[in-house]
Amino acid sequence: MAQQIGEGFILVSERTYKRLERVELEKLAFEMDKLLREVRAEAHAIDDITAIQQKQRKLSRLTGAISQLRSYQTRLK
Repeated sequence: MAQQIGEGFILVSERTYKRLERVELEKLAFEMDKLLREVRAEAHAIDDITAIQQKQRKLSRLTGAISQLRSYQTRLK
């Protein structure tokens, strides 16, 4: 699911997280953090604008999804 969020196939909202249990939410958070680190580690040539844009979009989607997830988790506690 983390990969699909990063690619933009799944758009997340609070409702996306409501159907998951706490353990699943923690697993998803771990996987998204891991994928975020992997994407940040990718190196692209400076003149490869499309690859850089794709990387930035993926980073933006993952960062937003993680932020929403953390916010939802704090409201659950």
